[in-house]
Amino acid sequence: MHGVLLLDKPRGLSSNNALQKAKWLLRAEKAGHTGTLDPLATGVLPLCFGAATKFSQLQLDADKTYEALAVLGVRTSTGDAEGEVIASGPAELPTPEQLEAVRRQFTGVIRQLPPMHSALKKDGKALYEYARAGQEVEREPREVTIFELQLSPGEPTEQGQTTLRIVARVSKGTYIRTLGEDIGLALGCGAYLASLRRLATGHFDVAQCTTLEALEALPEGERLGLLQPPQALLAGHELVTLGEDDAGRFLSGLRRRGPWADAEQVAVFAPSAGGERRVLLGTGHIKAGELIPGRLLSPIEIQQILSS
Repeated sequence: MHGVLLLDKPRGLSSNNALQKAKWLLRAEKAGHTGTLDPLATGVLPLCFGAATKFSQLQLDADKTYEALAVLGVRTSTGDAEGEVIASGPAELPTPEQLEAVRRQFTGVIRQLPPMHSALKKDGKALYEYARAGQEVEREPREVTIFELQLSPGEPTEQGQTTLRIVARVSKGTYIRTLGEDIGLALGCGAYLASLRRLATGHFDVAQCTTLEALEALPEGERLGLLQPPQALLAGHELVTLGEDDAGRFLSGLRRRGPWADAEQVAVFAPSAGGERRVLLGTGHIKAGELIPGRLLSPIEIQQILSS
């Protein structure tokens, strides 16, 4: 089986556990996800199966949109609700003028210090492993881009704490917990994230997603109907369709020449034997009229996709 399942990951489940459960429900052999979501986070998690795993890196690099609820006036050791409280104090609802000033401050290219409770590795070891051992190691700030940022008052918590709703479209490598903490510091009161939801990754939106419960409730024979084809991962690529001879040579890794403009990302197709369908061959790029192969499907994968 080859395709992409758009999963709305539940809270409390790791990305890998969600992948393994979906893999079991779909009886898949080869699977991978497109970047982790924290166990406390929910939302869009594209899962790739079969040939689609060859293009999963594209979603790792994609812009992502998140919605978070930050509790103001409290800081925790992890930046979220799982950590110990390390500081607390009064926090008044920010004025519209304060929110606008902070929004401008954190929109565009900013520098972030990666949190200790993250999967980023130092000397071959994830930072969260050092954190669990009570160690703090030196990290270098990294540049990330906040393309869009919305800040608005949230509903108070059951304890009456002031909250802030954060919606942000960000570049790869942005830590939303760190963004929430930094916004809290900029407001002069500190903050931690009480909830985090990924609304979109690339062109995939949470409205397109299904849940593990919905997948499990379907008869086994209908579950594959939820998969999108591997080319769903290639939105934004230039399209090139090759004839039979050129398609065979392209799949052998040979460059092809044609009247094509330069393009960094190309999705390459060929008509099926009967001509009624178009089949994905792989990706590549075009330079000086040459189509240069990138990630290619195998003939077996192509035949399996056509027969599905």
